[in-house]
Amino acid sequence: MSYNVVQVGTGGQGENWCRAFLAPHVEAGRIEPVAAVDVDEDAHENAIEGLGLSPEECYTDIEEAFAAHPEADFCTVVVPPWIHEEVVDAALEHDLDVLSEKPIADTLEASVRIAEKVERAGAKMGVTMSHRFDADKTTLRRELREERNGPLDYMVGRFTCDLREYGEWGAFRHDMDHPLLVDGAVHQLDFLADIAGERCETVYADTWLPEWAEYDGDCQALVQMRMENGVRVSWEGAKANAVGLNNWGQDYVRAECRDATLILDDRDLVRHAHQENPERWGRGDDDPEAIPLDEREHWSNTWLVGQFCEWLDGGEPMATNVRDNLQSVALVEAAIESSERDEPVRVQELLREAEEAVDIA
Repeated sequence: MSYNVVQVGTGGQGENWCRAFLAPHVEAGRIEPVAAVDVDEDAHENAIEGLGLSPEECYTDIEEAFAAHPEADFCTVVVPPWIHEEVVDAALEHDLDVLSEKPIADTLEASVRIAEKVERAGAKMGVTMSHRFDADKTTLRRELREERNGPLDYMVGRFTCDLREYGEWGAFRHDMDHPLLVDGAVHQLDFLADIAGERCETVYADTWLPEWAEYDGDCQALVQMRMENGVRVSWEGAKANAVGLNNWGQDYVRAECRDATLILDDRDLVRHAHQENPERWGRGDDDPEAIPLDEREHWSNTWLVGQFCEWLDGGEPMATNVRDNLQSVALVEAAIESSERDEPVRVQELLREAEEAVDIA
């Protein structure tokens, strides 16, 4: 079945949606763009050239666009997080399903409100946690489930960048209170928790702002997580290092299992098998097995658009549906609270408190 979509947000990341993420599904006849919205009229060019829309089908007002296109089935949400709830409210008023960029919203409370509103409306909403569905992390996740590696004990992740000067990571992020945790760790902690295979129980985060970093909020962090299945996770995140050893899409993850150590580094994955009698004490396997990355036609956001369409077709809810994705928002919120309180925070308690506090009657 083909679905009509209104693209909300055509500048910044919205350009990628217009020119790359949606295109394969448009070509395959799975979706049909009927309108686009962006407050910046100059950004409409991306929708005109990338989605084949006419200037008359591009709007600066969400309500006007939705009202003019009752044939629309769903909308995308590719605008700053603090605007997400406004867009979702308008979409639900027009009986639209929603596919949104991460995070659900800029606060846990707003995210819970959105999830409640979507469920009360009987609508579907997915969140594009693109890094979880990239080839390298998908391959690592699959390999960790192989019996030959034994149970997972702990993981270490690294995401370090050299984006210290104002505007290098998008000006609005440099003005945020917690740019690394809100708009960086939302991906990193999400895929680490997913790979660990369970919800996060407690998180402790130490964040700071070095004097040479042109940010208003903390852009460096060391985070410790304990999952409900006992797996421990340690994560290093930085936006103001001297060099970007593991920048966007070049993540480092070391997974320590009973029978193997798996190392993902800049899209290369290797497996060091445990040696019963290593020739050199404590060293083990010096000739690791290279594991080729999984192959499929589409990855990341393009794959997630396909998953969303399959859900609309009547399939199972996508893994990053809005209710389940509250775990990702709660994890980031707990990390922020931990940094501010300088103590561990129980993630599930924080989420329960937010759910109890939200009233959308």
